[in-house]
Amino acid sequence: MKKIIALFLLIVVTGATTYAQKYDFIVAQDGSGNFTTIQAAIDASKSFPDKPVTIYIKNGIYKEKVKVSACNTFLTLIGESTEKTIISYDDYFNKINRGRNSTFYTYTLMVEADDFRAENLTIENTAGPVGQAVALHVEGDRCSFVNCKFLGNQDTLYLAGQTSRDYFSNCYIEGTTDFIFGGATALFESCTINSKSNSYITAASTPQGKSYGFVFNDCKLTADAGVEKVFLGRPWRDYAKVVFIHCDMGKHIAPIGWANWSNTTRDQTAYYAEFENRGEGASNDKRANWSHQLTEKEALMYSKEKVLAAALPSPEPLVSDWAR
Repeated sequence: MKKIIALFLLIVVTGATTYAQKYDFIVAQDGSGNFTTIQAAIDASKSFPDKPVTIYIKNGIYKEKVKVSACNTFLTLIGESTEKTIISYDDYFNKINRGRNSTFYTYTLMVEADDFRAENLTIENTAGPVGQAVALHVEGDRCSFVNCKFLGNQDTLYLAGQTSRDYFSNCYIEGTTDFIFGGATALFESCTINSKSNSYITAASTPQGKSYGFVFNDCKLTADAGVEKVFLGRPWRDYAKVVFIHCDMGKHIAPIGWANWSNTTRDQTAYYAEFENRGEGASNDKRANWSHQLTEKEALMYSKEKVLAAALPSPEPLVSDWAR
């Protein structure tokens, strides 16, 4: 019996050691990790590290306004489970009360750093339908989000940065008005995009001259009960670019597909396109006459490697090394 107990203890100790060695820091609300808050673990991470820093976050609802500063490059946050590891906050435009730019301070998670990665996390803004309330705000380049959920209403995801690139894989994103917006290049693969009201999914502000804006590949567009008129996007600024490829579109997608921003001529510079989508909302018979249906040759230009290629010429990791 003593040998069995000793063997069991050896296995437990070995397992715990391996577990600790796999991560630089562990966050747990019950005190079993290195820190009880996510921000404390990030603040303890080395600035501009020589090797990646990984923080493991145990299940729990972490009510924090979290910021990954520009100095915290090559940082990864890994949750214990997508459903139960939750970063939550409830700021919104009027609550922030910082004037006309208040939207950009309402985030739950802000990522300023390059080469950030998140896995198995839920990031939510719980303010409700009270106006602009950002869940995730990204400024960094080469940022990846895998198996994550983003919950909010208006302006759930703000993806900024003139040369920034973001990658979302197998994620769930929900919201109401313009809930994926900004000027970054972003590729969404195998994601579920859920509309909670009759409104607009995207509000891109792609800078002039960029090859790509928001690209959705093999995604599923769903809606809450009672939602019946949702537009794929409207151009927040001139030269907005959004493309949907091989996506499953529910019947809530409006036949016209796309909308112009009120009282503007942004439809004249926007590039909105689709290719081989399916579902009740994918029919292109009544699509806006200023939108496009890609040819097979044009669709080949929307591979992961092309969409997420460097915006500026510089030595950098291969796309396959960070967008995975």
